[in-house]
Amino acid sequence: MKTLRMLAMGLLLMSIGAWGQKTEKIVFTPQWTAQAQFAGYYVAQEKGFYREAGVNVDIVHPSVTQSAMSRMFNKTSQATTLQLCQALELADVGVELVNILQTSMNNAMVIVSARGKDPLTQKGERVGVWSVGFGQLAICMSIKDGLDYQWVRFAQNVNLFVSGALDATLAMSYNEYYQLVQAGMELTEKNVYRFCDHGYNVQEDGLYVTLDYYRKHKTAMHHFAQASRKGWEWASAHPEETLDIVMKYVQRDHIGTNRTMQRLMLKEVLRLQVDRESKKREFRLRPDMVQLASRLMKENGMLQREVKYDELIAR
Repeated sequence: MKTLRMLAMGLLLMSIGAWGQKTEKIVFTPQWTAQAQFAGYYVAQEKGFYREAGVNVDIVHPSVTQSAMSRMFNKTSQATTLQLCQALELADVGVELVNILQTSMNNAMVIVSARGKDPLTQKGERVGVWSVGFGQLAICMSIKDGLDYQWVRFAQNVNLFVSGALDATLAMSYNEYYQLVQAGMELTEKNVYRFCDHGYNVQEDGLYVTLDYYRKHKTAMHHFAQASRKGWEWASAHPEETLDIVMKYVQRDHIGTNRTMQRLMLKEVLRLQVDRESKKREFRLRPDMVQLASRLMKENGMLQREVKYDELIAR
């Protein structure tokens, strides 16, 4: 009987979590549907890194009727991923957010031009931009360089561009870029403009929570961030096993993609996590990139004020 009591006590202690606190429930909603862009979080879930850290994470993707941010606002989710420029826009209008983990160290956005043209020669032409956002730096560039693109919004794929309805389109180097490759488009240095190579290398995806939630759950948020980082580090070391996990989420949500596309996406996302200067995965928001993005967006009328680095950092 004594042995049974000791076993029961051991199981109870294990359920409390590795960090000596009760397991805390966190609903995490990435900003888009299931894909390798979020592989590290899936790994952290499937490999038990969250459980080991004492947090009970439920990954719930956005839906047609509920975006990631709307879920944050109505408190059905506690954490989401955002690009830095999106976080700056939200901070500018008074939404208090805290970055608890930065996964992107480089900008992935490109402009792809039709018919082999240089995008910088396409003044006033029709350029596709995501209807859900993400094009802030491109809009800044269009204004700053006097290109005055006609922005045409699209939902999530490259059909408008491939069909000839657009003269150029924005694309992410880990996503739409490869969709265009698979569609047979010829992509060269001449017709692909990479923002990271032209003074717009601004970090993108980071993990964010509201300031109010962070203040009430600092320890849990720290453990959540550290377990997520562990998931990304494991993904980097085990790409094929990570793809198995990604495809599980993709198939569960009936996402129209394939393993080849997700392999390309994962490889590129992991490459973008390596800082150009240090050659390391730093998992930190860089003050100079916050300053650059904030200045560009304010100068081009996208922010009312310059948002400071300290406003976004967990303390």
